[in-house]
Amino acid sequence: MVILPFATLGAMLPGALFPSLVLIAGLAGVAAFDALLAHGVLDGISVKLPEVIRLAKDREGAIEFKLKNERQKHRRLRLGLVFPPEIESAHEDVHVNLQSGSEWSRLAWRCRPRKRGNYRLHKTCLEGASPLGFWSIRTTIPASSEIRVYPNLFTERNDLAALFLHRGAFGLHAHRQVGKGRDFEKLREYVHGDSYDEIHWKATAKRGHPVTKVFQIERTQEVYVIIDASRLSARQAVASSEFRVPNLIEGDATGQPGTRHAQSGIKCETALERFVTAALVLGLAAEQQGDLFGLLTFTDKVENFVRARNGRAHYNACRDTLYTLEPQTVAPDFDEVAAFIRLRLRRRALLVFLTALDDPVLAESFVRHVDLVCRQHLVLVNMLKPAGAAPLFSSPNTDTMDELYQRLGGHIQWQNLRELEKVLQRRGVRFSLLENEKLSAQLVSQYLAVKQRQLL
Repeated sequence: MVILPFATLGAMLPGALFPSLVLIAGLAGVAAFDALLAHGVLDGISVKLPEVIRLAKDREGAIEFKLKNERQKHRRLRLGLVFPPEIESAHEDVHVNLQSGSEWSRLAWRCRPRKRGNYRLHKTCLEGASPLGFWSIRTTIPASSEIRVYPNLFTERNDLAALFLHRGAFGLHAHRQVGKGRDFEKLREYVHGDSYDEIHWKATAKRGHPVTKVFQIERTQEVYVIIDASRLSARQAVASSEFRVPNLIEGDATGQPGTRHAQSGIKCETALERFVTAALVLGLAAEQQGDLFGLLTFTDKVENFVRARNGRAHYNACRDTLYTLEPQTVAPDFDEVAAFIRLRLRRRALLVFLTALDDPVLAESFVRHVDLVCRQHLVLVNMLKPAGAAPLFSSPNTDTMDELYQRLGGHIQWQNLRELEKVLQRRGVRFSLLENEKLSAQLVSQYLAVKQRQLL
């Protein structure tokens, strides 16, 4: 508005050259003066982020932080947060109006994590305009904020609403627990028909008449979830009801190719992701039933071990142990796990293995080493049902020769897993193939069945 028209005017009219230069120089002087004033625009402005930010995977959350305005003057700023690629935000920056007379201002930044794990916010970016508007001043403020992205349990808890609504057992009605239990409760007078092994002989001798022991159902049993984080847990967990095809062109949000739905294009989760979610849901169920819940994760060695306890603080510790768990490109060492359990777990407990035994070598190794623990503990082995593993004639929709060979391969895999189930059953170990969509519900159902029948 100044330089171009007056420079053109000075070039066309010799008499207007000097006034044009004066105006252009005056404009340059004003801009230089504005630049000198702009150095203090962002003085006294600071950003305070929380030290720990907790979010859930695939659920929109808010990062709440504070802006400090020491001078308490009205200012309009442009603020930006440098997020890692795994956290999506609808906008890259926001405009903030700091009111006069107020030192602190609050702001909530909406975002959606796409991957479980631990991330860091290292800096925030600020931009403010100079007093006359000729310049924009930018600065970077160091930050040290930790973002913890936990598994999303919202959907799983909806499927198990009956349990978390204090209804006592899985389903709409509470079921009666059979048996008399093993925990001592009290003494009472002898009643005709009581068994001799229920008589308390010391109390009988002291009182001079028969006294019977009364037992109650165990309430504080130990439940351990043992998660395999080796190479097989990095495979995609496919759905049992939908056909899926490998996506070799497009990748996920992290740039890695993955398996997607044939129709919807939604990326599948890994088996380890489903194991982590199911383990935390089972921990909530154990807490609800009054039992002690513990964790053990392993690869070619024991990675993490959390001894069974209860309470909110203990559950948070288990969650913090699992949310950073990632699969490793190593083969699982069942010998190391069995020896560790044998040495560290003295009390009889329920051991829930989440692993994959469709590899014949790994299945043979597991069968060989499970004898160390199945004599003392109750062992449940669970794995996700492999895609296509079903009896040969279970589906009539076989039109081509390629589909026939695929069905035949699935039948052989299903037969091998059935034989493995029989081998483990002879050792008192229960083996189950669980569906991806119902993994958490089926795992909790197994646990409640053990509680109801008092198998532990």
